[in-house]
Amino acid sequence: MQVFAHDNHRPIKAWVDGVEFEDAARQQVENVASLPFIFKHVAVMPDVHWGMGATVGSVIATKGAIVPAAVGVDIGCGMIASRLNLGLNDLPDGGLPKIRAAIEAAVPVGRTDNGGNNDKGAWGWDSPREIAPVWTALEPRLAAILTKHPKIRSSNSRRHLGTLGTGNHFIEVCHDENGRLWVMLHSGSRGVGNAIGSYFIERARKNMERYFIHLPDKDLAYIIDDTEEFGDYWEALHWAQDFAFHNRALMMEFVVKALAGVLPNVQRDIEVVNCHHNYVAKENHFGQNVWVTRKGAVRARVDDFGIIPGSMGVRSFIVRGKGNPESFESCSHGAGRRMSRTAARKQFTVADHAAATEGVECRKDAEVIDETPMAYKSIDAVMAAQNDLVEIVHTLKQVVCVKG
Repeated sequence: MQVFAHDNHRPIKAWVDGVEFEDAARQQVENVASLPFIFKHVAVMPDVHWGMGATVGSVIATKGAIVPAAVGVDIGCGMIASRLNLGLNDLPDGGLPKIRAAIEAAVPVGRTDNGGNNDKGAWGWDSPREIAPVWTALEPRLAAILTKHPKIRSSNSRRHLGTLGTGNHFIEVCHDENGRLWVMLHSGSRGVGNAIGSYFIERARKNMERYFIHLPDKDLAYIIDDTEEFGDYWEALHWAQDFAFHNRALMMEFVVKALAGVLPNVQRDIEVVNCHHNYVAKENHFGQNVWVTRKGAVRARVDDFGIIPGSMGVRSFIVRGKGNPESFESCSHGAGRRMSRTAARKQFTVADHAAATEGVECRKDAEVIDETPMAYKSIDAVMAAQNDLVEIVHTLKQVVCVKG
């Protein structure tokens, strides 16, 4: 861990030994650390990279306010992983394309029609029956939020429940160090979470303008607690986090059911974890109750299980937390980007991507170049930099990767 101290901001404690910590990201962390309501210090995870307002890979403990842009717009984004009762030897010869096709048929992925009625990444009117009871529980809470804030309304809220999305969201079939098969997937609160996040980010910005509060970055606009607006944000935030949790759980059901069509007798053996890595929680640290914003970070209390994925062609890890207080009991949420999506598209070719994902049944076209493994930091270096935060329980390597 490295400590950066400065008279004009709280200390920064960064687990970045052996990994890139670019200047733009460091400036963002310094901007966050200068806010008057930061508690103790800002913790920086080894997958740190530039984000909107705050870096991805930040743990920000605060007293008195929350920064909506530090939470982001993919509220509740996270991971779920389940071990299956089968192993590598149970995979049929030449069956990986069938497995990928079965998953893509069972779970809407991607985005088409600009997210309109013909969007292949959303359900039509024939969504699976498993969605109905989940939405029945979620919908009244959303209705209460929309009564107060109708501009949040997203027509895709129900249609996105149990769907993957785009970008770095994925579904993978993996094997562990013992040859056991796993399903692992990454997604969040989809369009409705984006609508909630964007709405409150804009409200926070307008509040800064109204009260002539000048910030080093307009995206660090904040909402003060003990206000009606804070209560409304907290209500909407937690609704989106619950949506994301159920979104992942539903997709896991759909994926395992799809696999049964290719792998007879397949069942979930153990569901290790369903965890957020873009969210806010009220926690006690250093003897005080604080708001903890994890933007691209996973809670890692003693014996907490978490998931740290690599990228499309490299290893991922099931980990157990060590409860390090200096990180606010947190760890990284992945490998972390080392270059922007635009830079990756300019630098790498389809042939480069195909070579990097050799042996993995996945998309190997120009539309996923921005997700190629070379666009990410070394997952091995990231894991080495945080060996005082987590211990590795299982090492996973994908054989199938589905992306939107």
